[in-house]
Amino acid sequence: MDPLDAGAGGILRQPKAVWATAGASVVAFMGIGLVDPILPSIARGLDATPSQVSLLFTSYFLITAVAMLLTGFVSSRIGGKRTLLLGLAFVVVFAGLAGTSGSVGQLVGYRAGWGLGNALFVSTALAVIVGAAAGGSAAAILLYESALGLGMACGPLLGAVLGNASWRYPFFGTATLMAIGFLCIAAFLKEQPRPARKTSVLDPLKALGHGGLASAAVSAFFYNYTFFTVLAFTPFVLDMTPYRSGAVFFAWGLLLAVFSVIVAPRMQERFGSLRVLGGSLVLLAADVLVLGYGNHTTAVVCTILSGAFIGVNNTVYTELALGVSDAPRPVASAGYNFVRWFAAAAAPYFAPKIEEWTDIHIPFVVAAVTAVLGALVVLVRRRALAHEAEELEPRHATEDGVGVFAN
Repeated sequence: MDPLDAGAGGILRQPKAVWATAGASVVAFMGIGLVDPILPSIARGLDATPSQVSLLFTSYFLITAVAMLLTGFVSSRIGGKRTLLLGLAFVVVFAGLAGTSGSVGQLVGYRAGWGLGNALFVSTALAVIVGAAAGGSAAAILLYESALGLGMACGPLLGAVLGNASWRYPFFGTATLMAIGFLCIAAFLKEQPRPARKTSVLDPLKALGHGGLASAAVSAFFYNYTFFTVLAFTPFVLDMTPYRSGAVFFAWGLLLAVFSVIVAPRMQERFGSLRVLGGSLVLLAADVLVLGYGNHTTAVVCTILSGAFIGVNNTVYTELALGVSDAPRPVASAGYNFVRWFAAAAAPYFAPKIEEWTDIHIPFVVAAVTAVLGALVVLVRRRALAHEAEELEPRHATEDGVGVFAN
């Protein structure tokens, strides 16, 4: 049955607890792209350079990556609901404090605290949605990716609308929305059953001993560098008003949502997961290369178009991370995210630095190379990744498996 079917067990018929968690997830993902359209405004308001302002992403994702080792440790001891609420509380406090920052150093520090809360929430939210959703893990993952896409689309829009008045308002707006999410989860989500065995801090690292999960994480690491070069560095290249930049990244987020939820599953069914992932990574590499060398209009078009490839990649990577190994889903997700979020921390820092050392084109050349490296990992390690992908083998695949990204 199509997971988008609104019938029983479909993605649209879910318990209130799932909708409350998914709604809060939308706001959590809004926080990632929220600062995109106001990065130049923040730089002007706090008299900071682009590389200094880009540390907003670096501190956020560096703490998020490290905190992934703690999410299972915490949730297996205090339960999923309390972990979600703890994460939301951190985000409310630090997002609010971010809006009061008097220097870029303070803002970067508050974003780090925000990243800790987001790690506790996002990692646990996926496990809660998968555990509580009707229709099995496939429908749950699509619901989670829907929340991701909607959040990525609405974040820049909210940032533009509020940031046009002041760069501080988007942070206060996020704190308010997360406080509403806190109340919804407190009211509608029942405590989730705790695992029979408590998770240790090292369990996610041990899970990476599985060749398939490690391969997915390494490939996603390279991909995330490309992803966050687009997200964190492109606003400086486009150099548009908050409204125009917000509109560009809203369109980008809409494509991300549509391709992650609607297009990716159909492509997987027809061509197989690994072919789809490898092909999408190569197309993303070509897109960012054209983005870096094209004129302003071309850069806008390629920025929006990248959302399509990113949406496809996000869905396939999530399914691989959750299903390629025998590790419990929360542990596998934590290990996978621990690796890939380091690239999300690195790209916003290195892209402006590379521009300073060379010119404005080279950061996109590096991003194109990392996307190709991600595809090469899929190609070289396709046998290790095929455990999950074989479930989505194309119906009319040839017997000899012809194709660069054959499963």
